[in-house]
Amino acid sequence: MRKIKRALISVYHKEPARKLIESLNSQGCELYSTGGTHTWIQELGIPVKAIDEITSYPSILGGRVKTLHPSVFGGILARRGLKSDQEQVEQHQIPLFDMVVVDLYPFEETLASGGSHDDMIEKIDIGGISLIRAAAKNYLDVTVVPSAEYFDHVSALLQSGHGEITLAERKKLAAAAFDVSSYYDTAIFHYLQGEEQQVFKYDVRPSMLLRYGENPHQQGSFFGQLDRNFEQLNGKSLSYNNLLDIDAAIALMADFSDPCFAIIKHTNVCGIAVRDDLAGAWKAALEGDPVSAFGGIIITNRPVTKDVAISISDLFYEVLLAPSFKEDSLDILRQKKNRIILKTKHIPGSDAGFRSVLNGILWQTADRGSVAKEQWHHATRVVPSELEATDLFFANIVVKHLKSNAISLVRNKQLLGIGAGQTSRVDALKQAIAKARAFGHDLNGAVMASDAFFPFPDCVEIAYEAGITSVIQPGGSVKDQESIDYCDKTGMSMVFTGRRHFKH
Repeated sequence: MRKIKRALISVYHKEPARKLIESLNSQGCELYSTGGTHTWIQELGIPVKAIDEITSYPSILGGRVKTLHPSVFGGILARRGLKSDQEQVEQHQIPLFDMVVVDLYPFEETLASGGSHDDMIEKIDIGGISLIRAAAKNYLDVTVVPSAEYFDHVSALLQSGHGEITLAERKKLAAAAFDVSSYYDTAIFHYLQGEEQQVFKYDVRPSMLLRYGENPHQQGSFFGQLDRNFEQLNGKSLSYNNLLDIDAAIALMADFSDPCFAIIKHTNVCGIAVRDDLAGAWKAALEGDPVSAFGGIIITNRPVTKDVAISISDLFYEVLLAPSFKEDSLDILRQKKNRIILKTKHIPGSDAGFRSVLNGILWQTADRGSVAKEQWHHATRVVPSELEATDLFFANIVVKHLKSNAISLVRNKQLLGIGAGQTSRVDALKQAIAKARAFGHDLNGAVMASDAFFPFPDCVEIAYEAGITSVIQPGGSVKDQESIDYCDKTGMSMVFTGRRHFKH
C-alpha cells in the first residue's frame, strides 16, 4: 500500500473529476494543478497549489508548455527505493508526486464535431500524455489516473483504502494508462495519415464479451460501441453470428432508398423486395425463399407499423432492424421475449475494411455503390427494356452482397433465386434456378446478375433455357464475344458494368 500524500491534477473535462478531488482532499492530500484546472479547484473551495510554485516558470506559448519541466517530471519519475534518485530530488528540492490525474484534450470529440485543421492540431495533448506515461512507467511508486473513465473507480479505492492504493491496483492503472495513450495516439495518426494506408493501426474500445464465437467451443468478443449503430428495444444479448449477419444486413440496406425489406441468412441475402408499401415489400421478400428465412435476420428501411408487425410475427427470426417502430407494433413484437429488436441509427458506411490473414492483415477500400445505368455498356443488339433495366440494377446490387461465385435472379424488384458461395459460376446459376423453381417462381421475363464475368457462354445458354431475358455482368472475359453472339442469336439483352464484385 502507498499513501497518497501529493497529487498533480490536469483535466480537460473538470466536473467528472469533482468526486475524486474531494476524496483526495478529504484524505489530506496536497494538490497541485495547472491553468484552468487550478482555477476550478479553487472555486470548489479546495486548497490547491499552482504548478508554477514548483517550476518557477509561467505557462507559455498559449498554454502549449505548462508541465514540461524537470521539477514536475522528476517528482513523478523519481524511484523511491533508489538512493541516487532520492539524493537528486533532495538536491534540486523536487517535491514527489504520489498520484497523477489527467483527462486529455478531446481530440476525437473535436474531430466528430467538425473541427478545423487548426483546432485538431491544438487538441493534440502533449503535456497530459507525457504525464500519463511518466506516472505509468513509475507505477511502483505512483498512481496514474489516465482518464475520466477511471475517476470514480480511484475515488472508491481511496475511500476503501483510507487514502492508500495497492501495488496491484497501481499496476492495473498503469496498463490502462498505456491503453489510453495508444488509443489517443492512434486517433491522431489516422487523422494525419489521411487516406494513405502505409501502416496499419487500429484501436477499438470498449470490449463486450460474447457468449461464444462462431461456434460454442470458440471464445468471442466484440470491440466497439454498438450503441452508435442501434438501440436494442427487446430480446436477448447479441451473439457473434448475430453481429456478422447484422453487419451484412446494414450494408445491403444502405444500397436501397425505396421501401424495402430484406432477409439475411449466414450473411447472404435470401429474400429482398422493393414495393410502394412496406407490407407489400415484406410479402414479396418472404416469398422469395420462405424456407431460408426461418431463423434469419430481417431488416427494413421504413418505420414498422402494426400491420407489418402482425405479418412478420408469424415467422421465427433472430433479429429485426428498422429505423423506428410504431408503439402498437412494439407491443406485438415484444410478445417474444428473446426476439431481438433493434432501432437503427444513421450509420455512415465504412470506407475500408480489413481481416486477419496468416500472420498479418489484409486491408482494402469498401465496395461502395453500383455502376449507374448511364454507364453501362450495351453489349448486345437488343437493349433492355425500362422494366428490365430497373430489375438489372436491383439484381446487380443484390449479387454484390452475395458470397462468390454468385448469381441473382430478379423480376419486378423481387429476388427469385440466388446461387452463392459456389466453386463454379455454372453451379451458382443452377442453384439459383433450382431455388426459384422450388418455390414456384416463374423465371420467364426474369433478369440475371453475375458478380464476375462468364468465362464461357454456358451460363447465358442455361439462363435463356430457364426463361431469363436480360443479363448484367462485369464483362472482361476473353470469350465475351461468344456470350454476346449467343444473346444476339436468341434475342437476349446483356449489359457490361466493367466492375467486378467478388466477395469472399
